[in-house]
Amino acid sequence: MQWLSAASAGLLLLSLTAVGMGSTGLKVAQHSARRPSQGQAAGQFLRAVLRANYSGAYGRLAPEVRQGISLPRFVVAARPLWKSGQRPGRGTAIELYKLGMRLGDKGSSRLFYSFSFAADSSLRMPSELLEVTFRDTASRVVLGFSLRPNGVAVPKKPAGTKPHGR
Repeated sequence: MQWLSAASAGLLLLSLTAVGMGSTGLKVAQHSARRPSQGQAAGQFLRAVLRANYSGAYGRLAPEVRQGISLPRFVVAARPLWKSGQRPGRGTAIELYKLGMRLGDKGSSRLFYSFSFAADSSLRMPSELLEVTFRDTASRVVLGFSLRPNGVAVPKKPAGTKPHGR
């Protein structure tokens, strides 16, 4: 071993360690490197819709969601998001706007990611948000999506009141 330089010995040791790790350790490293974060999965889903890659976006839906909606019905439901991206200056460039938990009935809750169009980043509040929901923090398949106006919510009028001017 006298003929090995310090750098060569270090490289040999590193190679032997990698071989000793076996294919299992390598597979774990490759799997974690390929699996997107939840935010990345949400962004990939939305960019697929904005590019009109409906079959790609449909494939990112949770299996139980795909069982409940056909691809043609999904296209109809996703079309408003696509149309929003077709407005001048918008396109498929989006940015994460917020992440949160939406509380539902009977203690249920859903994790959501809201994205805004990158073209709207100079606005104080983007006019629309593209929202994706997941079942929990470990899920990478989309449970739901929507296009939400990002404005001040108008309070509902009590039942029995008439609009002004009528």
